[in-house]
Amino acid sequence: MDKLSKSKVCVVGCGGLGGYIIEMLARIGVGHITAIDGDVFDETNLNRQLLSNINNIGFNKAHEAKKRIEIVNPDVVINSVDVMIDDSNAHILLKGHDVIVDALDNISTRKILQKYSAELKIPVVHGAIAGFFGQVTTIYPGDNTLDLLYSGDVNFNKGVEKELGNPAFTPALVASIEVAEVIKVLLNKGKPLRKKVLFIDLLNNNFDVLDFF
Repeated sequence: MDKLSKSKVCVVGCGGLGGYIIEMLARIGVGHITAIDGDVFDETNLNRQLLSNINNIGFNKAHEAKKRIEIVNPDVVINSVDVMIDDSNAHILLKGHDVIVDALDNISTRKILQKYSAELKIPVVHGAIAGFFGQVTTIYPGDNTLDLLYSGDVNFNKGVEKELGNPAFTPALVASIEVAEVIKVLLNKGKPLRKKVLFIDLLNNNFDVLDFF
């Protein structure tokens, strides 16, 4: 617990995945959390995003994450950043953290995370969701796992997720597994999903791990 309280985790994206991730990290005792998201809540978020409610529609997601965590665990130092991460700000925003968590919804920004986390020598826990499906992997500097996962158009944005939508349960499950990966990395326990990807198919109850290397 002492080690977790001194750890610094950066969560990029405070929506479907990010809201659950931030809350679980705070409840387990991670002492320093940076929440990054330039987006605001809208009505379509209410079905699955933990931090959204009818009273904060139109409010920034990162700032709402901070307000929530100050109630859940006031011992956590949470820094909310109301911007979209890109090549111009990624290095300075990601610097100084022990782990970066990908809670994004587009491939191009995920690849920005992978690029700058590698330069900064910080592990990234990646998660993605679409309908009944999800995936999780942990990327250490130099692994470039996303290049294997997403070998097509890097400008692809919300393709599968937009087509399939997201029910309430998929973000919660994938976020839980991402948090477990974060804790394993921080405490150097167990076997993170490094150089392999967990594919989740809740429609057919399949959980498969694919070794990429």
